[in-house]
Amino acid sequence: MKHNKTPLLAQIIFIIAVVVLWQILYSMEIWPKILFPSIGDIGKALVDGFVKRNLGGMVLHSLKLLLEGLVIGLLAAVILSSLAVTFRPFYAIYNMVVSMMDLIPGVALIPIAILWLGIGDASIIFMVIHSVIWPMSRSTIDGFNAIPNLYIEVGKNIGMSRAQMISGVFLPATLPRIFSGIKVGWARAWRGLISAEMIFGGGAALGIGYFITDRRTNMDISGVFAAIIVIIVIGIIIEYGIFRIIENKTFKRWGMAR
Repeated sequence: MKHNKTPLLAQIIFIIAVVVLWQILYSMEIWPKILFPSIGDIGKALVDGFVKRNLGGMVLHSLKLLLEGLVIGLLAAVILSSLAVTFRPFYAIYNMVVSMMDLIPGVALIPIAILWLGIGDASIIFMVIHSVIWPMSRSTIDGFNAIPNLYIEVGKNIGMSRAQMISGVFLPATLPRIFSGIKVGWARAWRGLISAEMIFGGGAALGIGYFITDRRTNMDISGVFAAIIVIIVIGIIIEYGIFRIIENKTFKRWGMAR
């Protein structure tokens, strides 16, 4: 129990140290206060954002777009990766496509998204899909390639079809890699979504990225930092409140991860 509490205590101490250091730097007035607000000003901007500026609604809208793009991207990655491992010619083509597309930053595709889909939710979902499908496909394909040949031979010997091999052998054996790809993909998708919302500005459906742009335009730096805190908190909740719990209750318990 003591060992489990040590990392949490270290994290709490670190956060307190950052807050104290921030306040010390603010009191030293190294930068103008309008550019480097106090912790109190950021806290007030955070409350005002939710109470007066509909920050909660913007966050929910961004999370809705994120979830839609993630579901589409994950399903597409699993389906395409399964086809790749089943048909060798398709594997050669798709593996090359993944290697190329994974190198393209989402921001570089924003002009194309605008021309194809216009400025709005569809373009943002497109950015999310791009951010998640390639790392997810890479993790899934690598997981498929790492499956011991013994598993594959057993499946063939008992007469499994290609579809049965994928659902009964490949996917179960690759679950840790798929889960790792989901963790990488969601983080990239979250960053891509916020970047797209910031670039689109008021032309897109309002999300947390637009809130940051709006506060910057109005020189409300406290509001910008408040939105950044919200982004960080959401990331922590998803990482520790969802992914870590799933990992502990499944893969670690099953001995598939340390």
